[in-house]
Amino acid sequence: MKTLSTGFIGGGRVTKIFLRAWQNASAMPERVMVTDTCGDVVFKLSEVFPSIEISTDVKSVASQDVVFIALHPPVIMETLEKIYEPVTADTIVILLAPKITIEKIAAKLGTKNIARLIPNATSYINRGYNPLTIASGCTPEAKKVIMELLTPLGHTFEVAESKLEAYAMLSAMLPTYFWFQWVELGKLGPKMGLTEDETVTAIRETLAAAIEIMYDHGLKPEEVIDLIPVKPIGASEAQIAEIYQTTLPALFEKIKP
Repeated sequence: MKTLSTGFIGGGRVTKIFLRAWQNASAMPERVMVTDTCGDVVFKLSEVFPSIEISTDVKSVASQDVVFIALHPPVIMETLEKIYEPVTADTIVILLAPKITIEKIAAKLGTKNIARLIPNATSYINRGYNPLTIASGCTPEAKKVIMELLTPLGHTFEVAESKLEAYAMLSAMLPTYFWFQWVELGKLGPKMGLTEDETVTAIRETLAAAIEIMYDHGLKPEEVIDLIPVKPIGASEAQIAEIYQTTLPALFEKIKP
C-alpha cells in the first residue's frame, strides 16, 4: 500500500483500539494525526503512541488522505460541516459510529469515497468482527485502501448498510453484556478454594466449550440448556431475559438512522 496520511477526528476508545491493532500488526500508517475537543484525551493517547501527531485544528486533520470520524452521533453532522473545505474528491472518509448514514455524510462532504464501520473492542487484539459498508460510488482504489487499513483489526466483512446498527447491538456491544459477570465469577473462585489462575482457566475453558456446544453440534437450545440439571440462578432467568428483550430493542431504536 502506498504511503498514506490518516487523521482521526476524536481520540477516544475507538481510536485507541485502531492504533493498538495497527501497532500489534506492525502496520501503523506513516502519519497519524489525532484531534479531540478534550486535550487531555489526546495527550494520554500520545503517551501510549508517541508516533502520532496531535492537532487542535480539525481542518488540518481532515486534510489527510484517510479521515476516520470517531465521534458520538449527536456531534457528527456539525463536525461534517466544519470539515467540508479540506475534504476533497480524493479523500477517504470512514465513519465509526451508528445512526449517521452514508447518504447524510455524502450530502455534507465533497467525496464519494465513504465507508461506515462498526468497530469491535476485540480489534484491540486484532480479533475484531467488524461489519463494513462502502459507498457505491467509492473508487476501486479507495476501496482497496480501506480494506488494507482495516485488515489488521480482525475479520472485516461487507454488509448492507441497513444491518450495521443490528451488528452494533449483537456484536460491538455484546461483550458488555457478559464481561462484568465473568468478573464477578472470578471473585468467587478464591473464596471457594481455587487459585486465581485456576479460576481464570476454569472460566475461560468452560466458556469456550459452552459457545461451541450451543452453536456447532446440532443441538437445539433447549437440549443444550437441559444438559445441566442444576440452575443456581434459574429464579432470575426470567428477569434477565426481560432486560434483554426490553432494554436492547429500545436502544436499537435510538441508534437506528
